[in-house]
Amino acid sequence: MSRPDSHDELTRGQRVARRVLKPLEQFLQIEAASGIVLFVAAAAALLWANSPWTASYDAFWHTPITLGVGELVFTQSLHFWINDGLMTIFFLVVGLEIRREMHDGVLSRPSAAMLPLIAALGGVAAPAIIYVAINPDPALRSGWAIPTATDIAFAVGVLTLLGKRVPPALRIMLLALAIIDDIVAVLVIAFAYSSGVELSGLLLALAGVVGVIVLQKLGVASAMPYVAPGAVVWLGLLRAGVHPTLAGVVLGLLTPVSQSFRRESLLGTAARALEEIRDRLHRNPGDAHALAPSLRRLKVAHRELLTPVERVQLTLHPWVAYGIMPLFALANAGVHLSGVSLDEEALASVASGVFFGLLLGKPIGITLASYLAVRTGLSSLPPGVGWLAIMVMGCLGGIGFTMSIFITNLAFEQQALIESAKLAILTGSAAAAVGGLIFGRAVLRPAAGTTSPAHAEH
Repeated sequence: MSRPDSHDELTRGQRVARRVLKPLEQFLQIEAASGIVLFVAAAAALLWANSPWTASYDAFWHTPITLGVGELVFTQSLHFWINDGLMTIFFLVVGLEIRREMHDGVLSRPSAAMLPLIAALGGVAAPAIIYVAINPDPALRSGWAIPTATDIAFAVGVLTLLGKRVPPALRIMLLALAIIDDIVAVLVIAFAYSSGVELSGLLLALAGVVGVIVLQKLGVASAMPYVAPGAVVWLGLLRAGVHPTLAGVVLGLLTPVSQSFRRESLLGTAARALEEIRDRLHRNPGDAHALAPSLRRLKVAHRELLTPVERVQLTLHPWVAYGIMPLFALANAGVHLSGVSLDEEALASVASGVFFGLLLGKPIGITLASYLAVRTGLSSLPPGVGWLAIMVMGCLGGIGFTMSIFITNLAFEQQALIESAKLAILTGSAAAAVGGLIFGRAVLRPAAGTTSPAHAEH
């Protein structure tokens, strides 16, 4: 009788270990699913903005909303609170993922990180060069960074459609490339699209950072106390002239990657809960209701045993993927097609630079940079990944939705230029997605003996 019990316990342990130790797979699964929601939101925005109710689209997003207490009030449009407020949480998740990957992920090993790093830099440089070559006019050149970003949700979603054709190492490399893309985009926003820096604002943001560090030193594990200093960082960056959403990245990078508080007591709680579950299953296998208290304690202990960076990301990522990003798309992807006239030279030039930067610049830059990195001996191709797979990744890198639209709003003030750039983002990203899917199905072959992700999970 002991052997089956031991086997069952081992099997259950393996299942738990897979769930706990697979943050990468969970991240990719959420991103893949959110790509569908993001597409629906973007399509709904386009339909709404070009429907008979087009006036209501702009009026709704410009609804003024006031936040504050007493005389300390702040009134801005709903569009502002989404783009500059809620998107801070998006950037927080970006910062958390960067922090985790740099600690124990792909970016923590220089040998593994070198190829996606060089590929990402090539994928940033080539679209920027194409855009500037098409738009030498200084008034239009500010949009150079628009086609340099990769939308991880859409890219991973399309990669998922290729199924068993995709080598596992290619998924990891695409994720690493997209994360490095995000790092570059954050730096670009901070240095290229920020107004003159106000020292008092930076000092206020620094005070918020100090508040976060003090709470960490005191061993505060709950997330709520960190909201106040986080808000101070946001207000400080806003006052300093730096885009306030970068507060999310700062807070994400400050989040601890190790769990040093209450570990022993939590392990004891988990062990006692497992012992109670085993005893109750042995005494009364059919009474599932009696297991509820022990299961709750086990669930809480499991959650608290995660590192802070894992716990916060696990909590926020679904809200960002299925709520904030689709809301951002709904508020920003509503291009008024009747108001975009590519007959005007400036509008056509901006649209061409963004479109060809995404569709051609990304795959050329990623593939060429990867080739040079391997040829010069700086890195090597991951196991199971050939040059055709790298080219497929390059094509999918041209899907630049969320971050590209975000940068567009910072790059231009003239609404006509913003609309033209957004239209080019939508069409260029769609073309890159379709092209990457068709090309991937044509050149990639399922590896012998592979199973679908769903089957492998079981």
